Amino acid sequence: MAEFADRAEVHVRAGDGGHGCASVHREKFKPLGGPDGGNGGRGGDVIVEVDPGAVTLLDFHRRPHRRASNGKPGAGSHRSGANGTDVVLKVPDGTVVRDAGDGTVLADLIGAGTRFVAARGGHGGLGNAALASTRRKAPGFALRGEPGAELRLLLELKTVADAGLVGFPNAGKSSLIAAMSAARPKIANYPFTTLVPHLGVVEAGEVQFVIADVPGLIPGASQGKGLGLDFLRHVERCSVLVHVLDCATEDPGRDPISDLDAIEAELAAYAEATGADLRDRPRIVALNKVDVPAARDLAGLVRPDLEARGLDVCEVSAATRQGLRDLAYTVAAVIAQARAAAPPPEPTRLVLRPEPVSGPVFEVVRRGENSFAIRGDKPRRWILQTDFSNEEAVGYLADRLARLGIEEALAAAGATAGAEVLIGEEDNAVVFDWDPDVPAGGAFGPRGTDSRLQR
Repeated sequence: MAEFADRAEVHVRAGDGGHGCASVHREKFKPLGGPDGGNGGRGGDVIVEVDPGAVTLLDFHRRPHRRASNGKPGAGSHRSGANGTDVVLKVPDGTVVRDAGDGTVLADLIGAGTRFVAARGGHGGLGNAALASTRRKAPGFALRGEPGAELRLLLELKTVADAGLVGFPNAGKSSLIAAMSAARPKIANYPFTTLVPHLGVVEAGEVQFVIADVPGLIPGASQGKGLGLDFLRHVERCSVLVHVLDCATEDPGRDPISDLDAIEAELAAYAEATGADLRDRPRIVALNKVDVPAARDLAGLVRPDLEARGLDVCEVSAATRQGLRDLAYTVAAVIAQARAAAPPPEPTRLVLRPEPVSGPVFEVVRRGENSFAIRGDKPRRWILQTDFSNEEAVGYLADRLARLGIEEALAAAGATAGAEVLIGEEDNAVVFDWDPDVPAGGAFGPRGTDSRLQR
């Protein structure tokens, strides 16, 4: 297995909440000690956190299933259950978290310690001590804990670097980053030597910046040919792109100008397909391998054409280190300008599934003739919390539904006696028969049982 991974799918599940306890205090000479059942503990969350020591997503390939622990149930004597333990997924800086189902971006994590709660643990159920009221002085039931959230995440690493070296395979990008920094990428005389991104730190005067050497680019990369998608994703965050053009190539169909045009075409195609704006990033051209006499002559010929396009051009040689100082200072100047113009960085950019701040608590949806569904977070949660084997718990649910106004909403929607009413998630809903002639709170009867939802 490769030692680097910049994309991984993870199945996460938060912990379930612990059930509440139904208990009555028992003590000598106190036969009616009152309810003393404790609450259940909250289930653990699944959290994605940026760890400066993490450089790859390989661990998630090896262990793609992560689950937080459940909350403990409550107990008598007002003892609440312990909360479940959170699970923290350590990811590299620059990791994007997506919903694996539809690709929606959930979080873009930048900065050490940035956290995102990907799956929240279920709430613990209330014990009967917390449910006691003037109407129910000694409840003989408790609420069940809610299940934790479960989903599939797609983790994508986008390297965080100030400058990205772009160019054809074997153009000398790895040699350049090795000569300019302490990075030691693999260097060999064949295409696609670089299979993973490498980062190096470069100092030019008072400016220090991070430069990235990423897999080479070939025509068709924006459609996934070669290693193009890997390359393109890793340069999205760069402030400046450095075109490394091979002036000593032996391919008769290539020259620095055509290489530059091919790379720019792929950048434009990728930007159009993904919405990643790479076309407006500043460009610098490094005409490489000028230690070769023929390459030096070619660089002198093409330089005026490149400068006519408004590009900064540096003639360099990774082998002899010729021109590397000028290249470093040229890149540093552009980066310093970009940093000065940029707004203060935010530690994270969360999305993108905001909870509604207002709106109806529930809605009635017609499913068919005299068949309706109740949609809403509160009714869904109440169904999950109810122990339908306990008539008193079912009666408590009836009170809550009546106070919420569901019966009036059903009547307004045209429901008649015997209507089928579904409450909860579509694949895990509870089906009721509804009779408007039964007094409020008792109009719902769980299908398949003989009991009514009585107060």
